[in-house]
Amino acid sequence: MGKTRFLFQRTEKKYLLSAEQYGRLWPRLSGALEPDEYFRSTVCSLYYDSENYSLIRHSIDGPVYKEKLRLRSYNVPGPEDPVFVELKKKFKGVVYKRRVEMTARQAAAYLAGQAAAPEPGQTTREIDWFLRQYRPSPKAFVACERTAYRSKEDPELRVTFDRDIRWRETELDLTAGSGGEALLAPGQVLMEIKIPGAAPMWLARILSEERLFPVSFSKYGVCYRENILKETENGVIFGA
Repeated sequence: MGKTRFLFQRTEKKYLLSAEQYGRLWPRLSGALEPDEYFRSTVCSLYYDSENYSLIRHSIDGPVYKEKLRLRSYNVPGPEDPVFVELKKKFKGVVYKRRVEMTARQAAAYLAGQAAAPEPGQTTREIDWFLRQYRPSPKAFVACERTAYRSKEDPELRVTFDRDIRWRETELDLTAGSGGEALLAPGQVLMEIKIPGAAPMWLARILSEERLFPVSFSKYGVCYRENILKETENGVIFGA
């Protein structure tokens, strides 16, 4: 799978763009970017949460610290294809992500508590603690069509564009395909800028001139607020 990274510490900023905004922005960015390792992929994510959705309910309150567990693949995997078990934490705006690679079959058994991690280590010990603490299970599947780029000057600066974001709360298995219901309005694009430190001046200038400002946007959070929450307890909305 190439030079896969398993540890990340960075700042992530998200921008929800209309088709018109993207059309103006991309010509200004394209000269400074080049395709990265996962240039075009169908990103599939399976989000885990406690029985009463305590993790996402805490997250959307905007706390200083939050964490989540997901299973991710780049394109729809078969049972023996590689996937990533990811533990993602955010503290004061900085994202810390740890992940381990295993097959889709191994990951499903591991996260269900039916088998130990194939290759135990520091990251799996942290995930083991998370599993014991929250006893999570799959709650939502989210997929999108992603194009991913990195800066020609600084490969640590990455810019991704997610289109056709869709979700489902049935068939909660990465191997079950990437279908689902639309999460965004037609034509909308979610841009994410990922960088270890501050954005370079050239990028900050472009965003300022295009009057683009970061938004708080969690795919799983939108699934919960706009869909799952409305179905909870026969339509009775509780504190979130």
